[in-house]
Amino acid sequence: MHRLLPLVAALPLLGAALLAGAGRRLPRPAAEASACAVSAGTAVLALALLRDAPLTEWAGARPRLGIVLTGDRPGLAAAALASLLTFAALAYSWRYFEEPPRGHAGAFPALMLAFQAGMCGFALAGDLFNAFVFFELMGVVAYALTGYRIDDPRAVQGALTFGIVNSLGGYALLLGIGLLYARTGELAMTRVGHALDAHGPPDALVLAAFTLVTAGLLVKAAAVPFHFWLPDAHAVAPTPVCMLLSGVMVELGVYGVWRVYGTVFAGPGGIPEAGFTRALVVLGTLTAVTGAALCRRQRHVKRLLACSTIAHTGLFLTGIGLLTPESDEGVALYVLGHAGVKAALFACAGTLLDRYGSVDEPELHGRARELRATGVLCALAALGLAGLPPFLTGLGKAAVEESAGPWLAPLYIVVPAVTAGAVLRMTAHVFRGLGPRPPGADTRDRTTGSHERPETGRRLRGIPDGMTAVPALLLAAALVPGVLGHWTPPGVLSGLAAALLAALLARVSVVRPGPDRARWPQWLQSGHVGDYVAWSLLGTAVLGMLAR
Repeated sequence: MHRLLPLVAALPLLGAALLAGAGRRLPRPAAEASACAVSAGTAVLALALLRDAPLTEWAGARPRLGIVLTGDRPGLAAAALASLLTFAALAYSWRYFEEPPRGHAGAFPALMLAFQAGMCGFALAGDLFNAFVFFELMGVVAYALTGYRIDDPRAVQGALTFGIVNSLGGYALLLGIGLLYARTGELAMTRVGHALDAHGPPDALVLAAFTLVTAGLLVKAAAVPFHFWLPDAHAVAPTPVCMLLSGVMVELGVYGVWRVYGTVFAGPGGIPEAGFTRALVVLGTLTAVTGAALCRRQRHVKRLLACSTIAHTGLFLTGIGLLTPESDEGVALYVLGHAGVKAALFACAGTLLDRYGSVDEPELHGRARELRATGVLCALAALGLAGLPPFLTGLGKAAVEESAGPWLAPLYIVVPAVTAGAVLRMTAHVFRGLGPRPPGADTRDRTTGSHERPETGRRLRGIPDGMTAVPALLLAAALVPGVLGHWTPPGVLSGLAAALLAALLARVSVVRPGPDRARWPQWLQSGHVGDYVAWSLLGTAVLGMLAR
């Protein structure tokens, strides 16, 4: 079976190449059906290989120069998740855009498959250089997908910000890999780890390499203060792309930190456990608290969900920083549940945009009463964010809480509750029209909407079945496996407490709305890419100091 391992990354890449070349000659249904078949087939292959894990495959004549693919259970699970969510995003976007650019029916599906190939390759890469190559492939395609509506200046600006900040992370990652190669002469992660252990105690070069590699991965994970690109990108990216950015790509940054530390830096020649734990717990806590605070203040629905992703990323980072098998397993379950819940929420946000031409919460106040199914899905997904049993998010969160101890456990109740409360508040305003009309809602043109433009080209008069079925299936995937999980009484109580707190926060926000949530200090989200780069450099320095 190990001979089939390269196909997990090669199949979507080959499918993307064929669609890019033949897309002008294919009818649109054929191009989209082909992309769905490739993504689904890759998911089936990854799940089939998961039964025989661990697998290792060398592609190349010499080990030092070849491509090492490591098909262990975490890597194959990540590849399967990326493939399944790509299939869901493609199914959601069936006949999504009004007209493909210049009649090229395969352009968007080809980019989505290339994105999937980058994510699967990064999840399975067993050597540092090819992990960087797939890291960059994932990033470059994500930039193109974010700015897919190239006639919209806001989309181009969001993609440019995304590209500059993440390219800076890529440079840091490559520089760190170069330092490790200079020290060890190896690129395979396990060989690099053994060579560092043989060299002796860690020195300044090892610390610098760890800081640069981890900072590059944290940029992709949108950890604070590397996070500024994420809300800007989600605000303009097409909805199917947002489903992948928040559902898989950000989590792969967290996965990369876990993978690189465990295989390269965890030995006596790497970074001490105390330094890694201190760095990840501090940055994770800061990320979780900051993301929750930003989420509660947002009124742009897609930005609200992006800030929620930042908050939960902080919880993932804190969990892997604990360095216990229980916390690692809990984070894995948490990530799987969060992927389904967050992708479903973005699908619902896309429905609002394409039906009403807006994702502004005050403007949409009470307008979506007719979309009852979408409103129910949003409310259920909000409870999933809170970790209400039996959602997988709650099962994973409970496992991490037990490892975190009394000092960090409250973080796993309050942060999910705040993000879920913000989603519940939005649901009550938009789908039920509860509470007083938010400030500014009456001053907008309610016939033409805001400056947002439907991604379908024109507003939908009715919602296609796929736009409701896909988020419903995603929520079911995040809910049903949790029924079979082993729940402890403290875990159930924690999930119930978070859900209750979320409902209370939503009720307070609806009954007694605060000031305009669109206003916040300029330094929190200035929109200037130079500020984002400066914050990233500061974050890299802080990471190095914490890991010492």
